[in-house]
Amino acid sequence: MCHFWCRHTAILPTEVANPVASSTANKNAPMDAYRQLFDGILSQRLAPGTKLNEVELTQLFSVSRTLIRQALQRLQLEQVVEIHKNRGAFVAAPSPDVAEQILFARHTIELAVVKLACQRCKVTDVLKLQYMIDLEQSAINQGDMATALRRSGEFHLQLAIVAGNQPFVHALRGLISQTSLIITMYNHGGGNACARDEHSQLLTAVKQGDEAQSQKLMAHHLGHIAASCDFTQSPQMANLKGAFAHLGQVQQA
Repeated sequence: MCHFWCRHTAILPTEVANPVASSTANKNAPMDAYRQLFDGILSQRLAPGTKLNEVELTQLFSVSRTLIRQALQRLQLEQVVEIHKNRGAFVAAPSPDVAEQILFARHTIELAVVKLACQRCKVTDVLKLQYMIDLEQSAINQGDMATALRRSGEFHLQLAIVAGNQPFVHALRGLISQTSLIITMYNHGGGNACARDEHSQLLTAVKQGDEAQSQKLMAHHLGHIAASCDFTQSPQMANLKGAFAHLGQVQQA
């Protein structure tokens, strides 16, 4: 068990050719593929270790292989996909030991982040952070846990931005994505259920400039996530067509 702290849409064809719309669609294609794949991973449709075949993905998303590679490369930077020479791309599958290291690193950095955020937080920052909390809760209410996980990560990343330390921002960008993957792999008990209250309490402490309380709340928040991780789970593999069957249903509607 863990001894340290742990814890979008396919492009549809248009009926009338529009150079501007076509150009915009082409620019958005890598992002759309990225979002679909990221959501597929976080919603557990794509299990850790699943092979992401480029040819099959080009057919599923109706985009070029180059654009699929761009999406996979971004996911690699987010550290939720691993790309191996001569083997291809796979959904990352951190072992319990690696997961423990990732989450301990995040715990260490985030305690420093909230301390700095207390010193630098402005009214505009509070409003933006509250908006992010509201978006996360909206996703939870809709049962969209993949989006809720992403919104939660955005809240934590924004705290790092408020803290004004770019190395922290860079480090957390990867750690937060990896944490989302770890939650997807090992948390099967609704570990995000208390996220809104915990984030709201944390924001209140930061807004008041209470460094000690904000660090206490952050440690509790990450510890709460740790308690919901079950490293005895063995996620099952998934096939790509099954994982993205809903895209075909959307296009036929």
